[in-house]
Amino acid sequence: MNPSLTKQNSVINQIPEGSLFQFLEESAVTYRDRIAVIDDGREFTYDTLYKQTLHLSTLLASKGVKQGDRVMLMLPNCVEYVLSYYAILRLGAIVVQVNPGYQSEELSHMYSIAEPCLWIGESIHKDKVEPLKLQCLFVDEDLSTHSNEDLERVDLPDVTINAKEDVAVIQFTGGTTGIPKGAMLTHRNLMANVVQTFAFAHGTYERGEEVFLGVSPFYHVLGMSSVMNQGLYAGATIVTMRKWNVEQGLRLIETYERHTFQAVPTIYISILDYAKEHPVHLKSFKVMTSGSAPMPVEIIRQMEKLSDGGVISEGYGLSESSPTTHRNPFSGLRKIGSIGIPLPDTECRIVHVDHGEDLGINEAGELLIKGPQVMKGYFRDVESTAMQLQDGWLATGDIATVDEDGYYYIVGRKKEMVIGSGYNIYPNEVEDVLYTHEFILEVSVYGVPDRYRGETLAASVVLKKRNSTNEDELRAWCKERLAAYKVPKMIEFRKELPKTNVGKVLRRKLAEEHRERLKANGN
Repeated sequence: MNPSLTKQNSVINQIPEGSLFQFLEESAVTYRDRIAVIDDGREFTYDTLYKQTLHLSTLLASKGVKQGDRVMLMLPNCVEYVLSYYAILRLGAIVVQVNPGYQSEELSHMYSIAEPCLWIGESIHKDKVEPLKLQCLFVDEDLSTHSNEDLERVDLPDVTINAKEDVAVIQFTGGTTGIPKGAMLTHRNLMANVVQTFAFAHGTYERGEEVFLGVSPFYHVLGMSSVMNQGLYAGATIVTMRKWNVEQGLRLIETYERHTFQAVPTIYISILDYAKEHPVHLKSFKVMTSGSAPMPVEIIRQMEKLSDGGVISEGYGLSESSPTTHRNPFSGLRKIGSIGIPLPDTECRIVHVDHGEDLGINEAGELLIKGPQVMKGYFRDVESTAMQLQDGWLATGDIATVDEDGYYYIVGRKKEMVIGSGYNIYPNEVEDVLYTHEFILEVSVYGVPDRYRGETLAASVVLKKRNSTNEDELRAWCKERLAAYKVPKMIEFRKELPKTNVGKVLRRKLAEEHRERLKANGN
């Protein structure tokens, strides 16, 4: 390994002490009159955003919210999300992030874990939260109707935050592989990740000048940290979108210059699909990044071609690491298909999945991570914390390799690795090959039971045009590019793939559906 290519200067001494709230507080002084948020045409300067946040903090305090309390925040991307998030932090309370798409049963599960004292959301969700018997604040009703005279009676308390120990956010894991757990992210975790990301960018961002397009949901760790927190730290203008719509999104892209676009792969795929039938202008892209799910190499190439020289920097992270741990450099050596190199002060190991010993160059094993952005643990879940965190090392559950230049590659999930006829097969590798086929829009590869091989591969495919290819042609495509044991034995065509609310394909759900069909057929 060439350490000169991956060595990053330490930023430990640059990570602030105290509360994450200071990101907004300091930018309100430095960038007082700059537009902080544009929400559906509404513009809010940093000064206005700061004052309204303090006003909301006063309202929350009047409802009994105090330091250490947990407040459930369930909103789409909007200015009220930003106000609520930072108002909670100002009181030293803890933000419990919740997807507004959750139904009553899912909310009940989150409530039973977090036991919040208050719920913040929109009145359209009244029926969902009513069974919880929880004190509620409806931003579309209460924020416009509360009495200023009443609020003046409540003084905001002085709050002292221990950045290393005090939890700022409980971020529930995506739950794509099981029951969600609440990752406890401290003030230091979240501030560290913003500082690490900025240092890694080496001047790519100019504070007080940038525009961040808020297409990634703020309730998701990527949108929260890499768009909202990072944007406010940078004195950027954040343009919100409640939900991704490709036509609306492209209008925003064409409207704003110097903008940073952070999105999951499915959003980039939707842009490419739209561009087949409509003219698309992407020259205003300054920085494009991808995270939250693996980005197929072919999609990166197509997107960079469409953007006329734009560069996508693929990265890697988890809810448990605030989230970013790796990224491809914005300049210099960039390796498409890799997740890049570790951020400053981020240590990595690749270990044998069974025995735990450290592995060498290009040997596949589980990726372990250690750094100031790694969570404190899971909320009220000592057993899961002990399994995932040992001596500060976070077990990611992802299978990775590292090359001689120190660039890391994710080759699969530990739980999703398929063992067929004794061979280890990583679905991501097969998906990358299928994505190079001209007629494939989306694909997911997964393992299913096989009496002879133990497990075999199946693929669910969404075509760009119906009946443009068939199973035999796709298998032949794979056979020309992969070893025989990696070729999917079963291929099905679907109109769409099941996804989480943030666009991750639910590979586990596809595998379960396939197993149910096999059972129904007596196999």
